Amino acid sequence: MLRPQSVPSERGPGGPEPEELWEAEMERLRCSGAPVRGLPYAMMDKRLIWRLREPAGTQTLRWQRWQRRQQTVKRRLREAAQRLARGLGLWEGALYEIGGLFGTGIQSYFTFLRFLLLLNLLSLLPTVSFVLLPLAWLSTPDPGPALDLTLQCPGSSQSQTGVLKFHNQVWHVLTGRALTNTYLFYGAYRVGPESSSAYSIRLAYLLSPLACLLLCFCGTLQRMVKGLPQKTLLGQDYKVPLSSKVFSSWDFCIRVQEAATIKKHEIRNEFKVELEESRHFQLMQQQTRAQRVCHLLSYLRVNVLIGLLVVGAISAIFWATKYSQDNKEESLFLLLQYLPPGVIALVNFLGPLLFTFLVQLENYPPNTEVNLTLIWCVVLKLASLGMFSFSLGQTILCIGRDKTSCESYGYNACDYQCWENSVGEELYKLSIFNFLLTAAFAFLVTLPRRLLVDRFSGRFWAWLDREEFLVPKNVLDIVAAQTVTWMGLFYCPLLPLLNSVFLFLTFYIKKYTLLKNSRASSRPFRASSSTFFFQLVLLLGLLLAVVPLGYVVSSIHSSLDCGLFTNYSTPWQVVPELVALGLSPLGQRALHYLGSHAFSFPLLIMLSLVLTVCISQTQANARAIHRLRKQLVWQVQEKWHLVEDLSRLLPDPGPRDSRGRESPASRASRPRSFCPGFPCPGSPGPRDPRPGFSVVDALGLRSPCPGPHGTPASTHRVRFPSGPEL
Repeated sequence: MLRPQSVPSERGPGGPEPEELWEAEMERLRCSGAPVRGLPYAMMDKRLIWRLREPAGTQTLRWQRWQRRQQTVKRRLREAAQRLARGLGLWEGALYEIGGLFGTGIQSYFTFLRFLLLLNLLSLLPTVSFVLLPLAWLSTPDPGPALDLTLQCPGSSQSQTGVLKFHNQVWHVLTGRALTNTYLFYGAYRVGPESSSAYSIRLAYLLSPLACLLLCFCGTLQRMVKGLPQKTLLGQDYKVPLSSKVFSSWDFCIRVQEAATIKKHEIRNEFKVELEESRHFQLMQQQTRAQRVCHLLSYLRVNVLIGLLVVGAISAIFWATKYSQDNKEESLFLLLQYLPPGVIALVNFLGPLLFTFLVQLENYPPNTEVNLTLIWCVVLKLASLGMFSFSLGQTILCIGRDKTSCESYGYNACDYQCWENSVGEELYKLSIFNFLLTAAFAFLVTLPRRLLVDRFSGRFWAWLDREEFLVPKNVLDIVAAQTVTWMGLFYCPLLPLLNSVFLFLTFYIKKYTLLKNSRASSRPFRASSSTFFFQLVLLLGLLLAVVPLGYVVSSIHSSLDCGLFTNYSTPWQVVPELVALGLSPLGQRALHYLGSHAFSFPLLIMLSLVLTVCISQTQANARAIHRLRKQLVWQVQEKWHLVEDLSRLLPDPGPRDSRGRESPASRASRPRSFCPGFPCPGSPGPRDPRPGFSVVDALGLRSPCPGPHGTPASTHRVRFPSGPEL
C-alpha cells in the first residue's frame, strides 16, 4: 500500500494524521462496491485500488484472467464494429454536411428518408425469403381455373380499344399493364392444392404482409421512443442553459477549414432554435385572458373553414376515382388512368397553400401557424388516401352499392375479373405518379425559379426569391408514399422494392434542391420534436394501411380467375384449413379456445393487470425522478452554503513585508489542498502530504476559541453530499 512521505509542515494539535486519512480513504475504496472504472482517480490509483480489492493471500485464477481478457477483446471488437458501421453508413457524409449547413431540423428529414429506405428493404425480406424463393424452388406457376360467368353482364367495358391502339410500351409500364403477369402483382402467383406440398406458400403469402407491417410498427415505435422530446421528459419549465452550448459546443479536434465552417453553422443553427423557442415561450406567458379568448375564437373560425375545405377535397377525390373507374371507354381511358392520382396531387398541393393563407390572416405567432397548418395537412393527406381506398372498394368490391354483378361473387366480376390486380395497378400508378411529381417539381419549377431569381433583379424577383425548403411538407409527401406502399403489400408484394428505388432517388433530388435551388426555412425546427412528430404521422399511416388490409383478408371474396386463393371464399380461410390438416385434435381445440369469446375474458383481466402494473410503475418512477430532482437541488444548495461558511471562516490574508514576501502568519492561514495524501480526480498519482498537516486546519474548520488547556474547544464537522465525513 502506498503511504504518504513525511514532510515537515505546520499542523494544529489534535487533528488526524495524514497517514490515517490515507488509510481511511483506501479502506473505504477497498470495501465499496463501485466499479473501479467509474472512480474519478488516475490510472495509477485505480490499479492500486484494484489490487487492494483482491482477496488477501490469494492470486487471481487463470480462468478469471482469461475471462477478463475475453471481455476486453469483445468490447474492443464491438467498438470497432460500431465505428466501421458509422463509417460505411449510407449518406453519412451528406447528412453531416446538411446538418452543419442547415441545422438538425432539415437534417432530420433526410435521416427520416434513410430510415424509410431501410424499412422498405427490411419489409422486402419476408416476401422474398418465404414466398418467392420457395415458389421458385417447390413448384412452377399452375394455371388456375377459368372464370365461368353464369351472370349476364349488361355490357363489356373491358374492350379498352384506346389502350390497344396505343403501342407505346412506356405507357404500359407507367400504368402497370406491362407488368401484370410478373411477380409484382398478385395474379402471377399460382400454386397447386395444399395437400401436394409440405410447405404452404399460401400461408406464407398471407402472413408476409402481416409480418412486414409488424416489423415496420416495431421499428417505427422504437425510433419514436428514441425521438421523444427532451422537454417532455424534463418538464415544461425546463430550459436548456445556453452557457453549456457556448462553452462546450466547439470541437477542438477539428483541423480542416471546411469542417470548421460546417461546425460554426451548426452551432449558429442551435442558437437560433433555442432563441426562437424562448421568444415563443415569453409571448405565450405575456398573453392576457381576453387575448386568449380572442385567439380561441379565431382558432375555431379558422378550423371550421379549413375543415370544410378538407371535406370538399376528399369529396372531389371520391368522385374522381368513381368517374375514372366507371368510364373506361375509348380515348378517354388514357386520360382517366391518372385522374385520381392527379386530383390527389392537386388537392395536396393547393391544400397547404390555402391553409397557410387562412392561418396567416389571423396574425398568429409563427410557431402556431406552423403547428395548425401542419395538423390540417396531415389530416388532408391521410383523409385523401382513406377516401381513395374507400372509393376503390365501392367501385370494385361494391361496398355499400347494389350491383347485379356482385351478387354471386362478392365483387364486380364483369368489370374486374382479377380485382386484386386492378387494386394493385391503382396503387402502383399512385406510387409512380408521386415520384414523377417530385422529380418534375424539382427540375421544372424550383430550378427555373432559382435561375430567374439569380439572373434578374428587381422588387418582384426579390419578393419571389428562392423556394423555401419546408420540412413538414416534404415529410408528409414521403409518408403518403410509404402509406401507399403499405396499402399495396397484399396486391403488389414487390412494391417496397419499387418504393426503395424511389426513396433512393428522392434523397439526391432533395439534396440537390436544398443545396442549389432552395433556401432554408426561416422557422427552425428542433430535431427531437420533429423526429417524434414524423414517427407519429408514420404510425397513423400504418394504421390507415392495416384497417383495409385486415378487412379484405378476412371478409372479401377472392377473385376466381387469378392468384393463390381462387378456391377460397376469403384469403383467411387457408388458416383453419391448414390447422385442420396439420394439428392434432387437442391442438385444434386449444387454438379454437384461443380464438373464441371465452378466452377474451381472462385476456382482458390479464391485460388489465399488466396495464395497472405499468401505470403504477410509471407513477413510481415519476415520483422517484421528482425526489431525485429535489435531492440534486438540495445538494447544490448545501454545497453553496458550505462555500459561504468556508469564505466566512477563512481569515483574510495577512500583510506582506517590505520586500513583497508573505509573512509566516499569512502563509499558515492560507488554505491548502483539499486532497492531502489520497488520490484526487485527475491526479497522476498519490500526493506527498506534509506531516503535521490536517484537513480540518486546511479548510479552516477548527473553532478559533481555545479550550481550557490551550487546545481548540470544538471542531466543525462538515458532511459533504458524498464521501467520508471530515
